[in-house]
Amino acid sequence: MNRDAAPIATIMIVTRNRIDDLRQAVASATAQTGAIDVLIIDDGSTDGTSSMIASEFPGVTLVTHARSQGLVVRRNQGVTASRSNVVISIDDDAVLTAPDIATRTVKAFGDAHIGAIAMPYANVKRSPQLHQLAPDDTDIYVTDRFIGTAHAVRRDIFVQLGGYREGLFHQGEEADYCIRMLAAGYAVRLGFGSAIHHFESPSRDVTRMDHYGPRNAILFAWQNVPLAPALIQGPLTIGGVLMHTLNPRRLATRIGGVVDGLASCLREERAPVSADAFALWRRLRHASPPLRLRDIAPELAARG
Repeated sequence: MNRDAAPIATIMIVTRNRIDDLRQAVASATAQTGAIDVLIIDDGSTDGTSSMIASEFPGVTLVTHARSQGLVVRRNQGVTASRSNVVISIDDDAVLTAPDIATRTVKAFGDAHIGAIAMPYANVKRSPQLHQLAPDDTDIYVTDRFIGTAHAVRRDIFVQLGGYREGLFHQGEEADYCIRMLAAGYAVRLGFGSAIHHFESPSRDVTRMDHYGPRNAILFAWQNVPLAPALIQGPLTIGGVLMHTLNPRRLATRIGGVVDGLASCLREERAPVSADAFALWRRLRHASPPLRLRDIAPELAARG
């Protein structure tokens, strides 16, 4: 593409030490049609990742960091630095399965109330089941959150809201961002069409997930939920994250995450959304089938 022209979207991939997975992800990103930037952020890899990208994909934008600061920090930096107002983010172990996914995602932002797109994806090593898929493409369907491996955000709204909370460090930043975005008058749209295939890497750090999952679930309730429901949701969250596994080693790690989460509440300021915004978030979360944008448009307009 013409590097002087503003791209319609940026495809951002944050990576660390997954050179073989990353190669497939970048190949699928560079195969997208339209004026698309591809941004690779190397978060302190030691396996030759940056050299591989520079050699095999010279047309992409590569940002290399010598020291790791984590996915949340790097995604914030990437969205802020993007030259386009639509930033599509996929994990380094995921691939775009069709060349029109990016252009279709840009079009999905047609309504001013849409602040993010939850793009269809499948965890193909588990099952072919599609997630984040709208019932059809004849209407705009909305949901409460997106998954990090398959989503797009509007850069202007992201910057306005301060992006992801970097204190979360790993996991849970998407739900936290989406409830704050909803409180500001913007919804997450369910996508449609060809799906992203997510090949969960065997190098995923389950120990880190077992720690930060419980920690950040507690912080979500502390930072975002109004007081009355927080008094109920807090204990339920703790019980739920501990019942996630009875494996003794993993359970011990999750207990450590709960302790860290409770301690973190003493350091992190509460900024709960309004009771009305929280009620709307719960409606979206539990709606089956998903709500249409027109069902909640008046409530969004009152906040925008």
